[in-house]
This record gives sequence, structure tokens and C-alpha cells, in this order.
Amino acid sequence: MARTLWSAFATAMTAWAVATSAIAGGVYDEGASDTEIKIGNTNPYSGPASAYGIVGKVEEAYFQMINEQGGVNGRKINFITYDDAYSPPKTVEQTRKLVESDGVLAIFSGLGTAPSLAVRKYLNSKQIPQIFVSSGSAKFGDYRSFPWSMGHQTNFLTEGRIFADYILSEHPNAKVGILYQNDDVGKELLQGLKDGLSTKQSMIVAEISYELAEPTIDSHVVKIRSAGADVFVNFSLPKAAAQAIRKIAEMNWKPVQIVSKVSSSVGSVMKPAGLDNAESVISASYAKDFNDSKWKDDPAMRAYSAFMDKYLPGSDKSNSLAIYGYFISENLVKVLKQCGDNLTRANLMKQAASMKDVELSLLLPGIKVNTSPTDFYPLEQLQLMRLQRGEWKLFGPIMQARAEN
Repeated sequence: MARTLWSAFATAMTAWAVATSAIAGGVYDEGASDTEIKIGNTNPYSGPASAYGIVGKVEEAYFQMINEQGGVNGRKINFITYDDAYSPPKTVEQTRKLVESDGVLAIFSGLGTAPSLAVRKYLNSKQIPQIFVSSGSAKFGDYRSFPWSMGHQTNFLTEGRIFADYILSEHPNAKVGILYQNDDVGKELLQGLKDGLSTKQSMIVAEISYELAEPTIDSHVVKIRSAGADVFVNFSLPKAAAQAIRKIAEMNWKPVQIVSKVSSSVGSVMKPAGLDNAESVISASYAKDFNDSKWKDDPAMRAYSAFMDKYLPGSDKSNSLAIYGYFISENLVKVLKQCGDNLTRANLMKQAASMKDVELSLLLPGIKVNTSPTDFYPLEQLQLMRLQRGEWKLFGPIMQARAEN
């Protein structure tokens, strides 16, 4: 009898020890363990959108820094990033590899609207977090239909509406010409602008799309000028945006120029276009600008500068894409810390959807990250800015004109 009681006691103690060990070590889904958090990513390191490759490089370097500092709750981030050349079929291939071969916990900051939409249904069917998609598409805020996908940037509809508000306020009699990329990025920006203009859409005298693979967009710019436009809205990716700014200067045309924030980088857009040519171009941002002297002594900007010197020496610190890669990585680390020892995919999404007034070091003062189970738009504010002597100068109030869920 005593032996039976002892045996039962020993069995119970063993079960308790196993349970205690599991609790102490954490609760995990594939891709996480006591020592590692495996995060997947796709980025265009080659191809027509390769200017965005710096985002992935900064993310990789940021996680290297975090690992050297001890990781997240004692776990190292294993960041696996593949080149998809901004090609949706390639994104599908690489994402399947990340999920089915590499066994990542989540896909983070997949870059580009069309590439990320190409894998959204697949990732949601697998219940794999598609967290902080590097796209401004409002489609990545559709928490009802795609609860495993969340964007990060201010969405394109909001951005388009904010530019419309500026045009109506400052140029109420304008003749507006629009160049936009023929994909979800350009179409959403265009829709936001039109929504913002509302009953004043007759101001639009030209709207011309271009294909990403087109070697030059010069002929489109000529057509927009011929339509009589005096406000040129440039909803292009970096290469085409730079070409358009340069072509406008070559024609000695002097319209008011507005460029989407995705192509506001001084390093990869304005310098190739020619800083003199880009003088007075208007855009919008939510982040501090490395070139703006007002941030020279800002502790966060100093930390970013030191980071770039150490981990990506020789890279252009002023590139807004590099700054974006830095603070989106910072945000992921904050969410992973919130997860504690519960590194399941469900908890990762729960924590991502529970951010309240989160301040990231390189966001503009007053712009904060907020999410909820019914709000998958982490950033919803922008401030207008104008390029002056190679530096973006902020003007006006912080603006918010978010799209409806």
C-alpha cells in the first residue's frame, strides 16, 4: 500500500515538475524556444524596387544589435530575410520557404503592397502572423477578413486625403495632374486624393498610370504638362519619382510638386533627381529627418547615427527608408517583449493589437502607435513637409484623416 502511494506521489511530482518546467521555459509555437525567436522577411534586394533593400538591411542590423545586448527576454532573434525582387510570384515562393522549411514564428515587415497581398491569404490560412507589413495599403487593416495581417505605415487612403486637404486649402483653383503607379499603391493614393477632393474632383485635369517595369516615365510627365496642370502629384515609387522630378526641371516647368512619402527619401529620390530640381517639393512624414538640423542633438537621432556607423558603415544615414527600418524593428522588439514567455502566434497578434500610445524613438513628437482588436492601423498621422536646400522642413499641424475600417 505504501509502495502504491509512493508510486502515485512520484508520478504526481514528475507531472508537476514537467508542468513547472514548461511554465518556466515558456509557451511556444514553431519558430520560438527558450533561446530563439525565428522571424521571416522578404525584401526587394534586387530588381526595379531595389532602393527599398536598405529597409531589410537595417532590420537585420537592428536585430543583430539587440542580440548583442542580450536579445529579447533572453532570446536571440534569428532574422531570416530573402530577396523577392518585388515580384509577387517570388514573394509567394520565398514566403512558403520561410514558413514550411525555415519554420518561422511570423513574417515581419514584408515589403511592398502587391508582394504582401500575394501571400496574405496563404499566411492567414496557416494562422501565421503577417505583422507590420511594410505597405501603406488600407487592405492590411482588414482585421475582420484577415485577422493575422497588420500593416504599419499611415495608409495610402489617409495620405491621399491629407494631400487633398492641402491642395484645397492652399491651391483652391489648382489644375491637378497625377502620375501614379498602376498597382494597389498608386490606386489607393489616387482614391484617397479623390475622396479628399470630394466634389472638387473637377480640379483633376490628368491622371496617368505607369507600369513598374517601364524604363522611363518622361512621356507621361509631358502629357500631364500638356493638360495644363499646375499642381503635379507624384504617386510613384523612388526610381520613377526621381525621373519625374528631373524631367519637370528639364522642361523648365514650375508646378507645385507633391510626392508620396514612400518616395520622399533625400538619398534615394531627391539626390538622384537633383536637389536643385527637387527644391520646394512637398511630401509628408511621421518620422524625424536625419538632415534636419533641429534633430542634431536629439538623443534618439544620435543613437541611430551611432547604430548606422557601427552596423552599416558607409550607408546613407539620411535615407528615410533606413530610418523606417530602424523604428519598425524597434516596434517589433517592443511587441516581443510584451509577449513575455508566451511566444505563441496568437499571443503575438494579441500583443500587436494592444499598443497604447507607444512612442518610437524616431517618430515625430506627438505621433504615437495605437492599435486595438478592431484597429489594425498602428500609425495614422502625418505632418506635411517641404524640401529646402536638401532638407525636409516640417510645416502645419500633425494631421489625421484615417480611412474607415
